[in-house]
This record gives sequence, C-alpha cells and structure tokens, in this order.
Amino acid sequence: MDTDLATIGRQTVQATEELLKIAQLQPGQILVVGCSTSEVQGARIGSYGSEVVAARILTGLLRVCSWYQVSLAIQCCEHLNRALVVERPVAANHHLEEVTVIPVAKAGGALAAQAMREFAKPTVVEAISAHAGLDIGSTLIGMHIKRVAVPVRLTQKYIGEAYLTAARTRPKLIGGARAIYELG
Repeated sequence: MDTDLATIGRQTVQATEELLKIAQLQPGQILVVGCSTSEVQGARIGSYGSEVVAARILTGLLRVCSWYQVSLAIQCCEHLNRALVVERPVAANHHLEEVTVIPVAKAGGALAAQAMREFAKPTVVEAISAHAGLDIGSTLIGMHIKRVAVPVRLTQKYIGEAYLTAARTRPKLIGGARAIYELG
C-alpha cells in the first residue's frame, strides 16, 4: 500500500491542533487517541499495522501536545482491553491504575507499541477519563472520555484513508428550569 507519510504527518498535526484549539484544553489535561494504522493505509482494521505510519502519527501528536502542554494517552487495541499508554507522571498525577503489559504491534496496536518505545517514562493504565479525544479509523475511544462528550467537526476528516472522529468534553449541566449556566 502506498502511504504518503508526509501527508499523514501534516493531517495529524492539523487535526490535533484544531481539536485542542476548539476544546480549549488546559495544561495537564488529557487527550486520548485511538488509531488503526491499518485503516490509515486503507486496509481493514487490525490487518496491516505499520510501525512507520505509527511513528509519523505519534511524532505529530507529541509535537502538538507539547505546544499546548497537554498530556497524551494512546489507546491499545481490544487484545489489551483498550488499556492506554501514558507517561508515568500522568498516571501518578491523575491517580490512574497501572497494569502490567507491554503493547506490541499484534497485541496493543502499532501506535501503542510506538508510544511504549518513544515516551520518556511509559506505563500502561487500565482506564482514563480524558478531556478530549481523536479516533483515527473507528477504534472506539468513547470509553475513555469524560462525560459529557461533545462531537467536534474538524476540517480534517481523514488521516490517510482512516475516517477521523473527534470529541471534546464539558461539565454536566445540572438543575432544572431555574438553573443558570452562564454568569452574566
């Protein structure tokens, strides 16, 4: 499959930056990303993973997250129950439960395996409640996003051949007919 890595890198940066601007994440908040590198290359999810594609996507994600001082969580595939790779200080700061496993391309996914290699102090956690998310190739990240998730329509609809879905979160609106939601 012919994959234009430069385009994938640009698309990743563009989509991530647009989401972080719209979501208005604060430093230290979490962006969760699920990715099928197979889908990015136009193949069926789980059938054609690529470390090269994963490396290009992770480079873009890390670049943008560092600009915004946002923490990154990379979701593993279903073979690892959708656990997540994060930096160890993120796990500590957010009181996340660590689990023992090493994601590899065939059990965890290419992007999670790449994160284990590239993060400074990687660890795997069982679950997370992220403040925003990018789902590259229909990997189902919804279980790792805070309630209430709000869909975000990005200009960038695809990364490579994979459909891109994005979400931000907001606090729950509580109260009844007399409740006020904005100071004015």
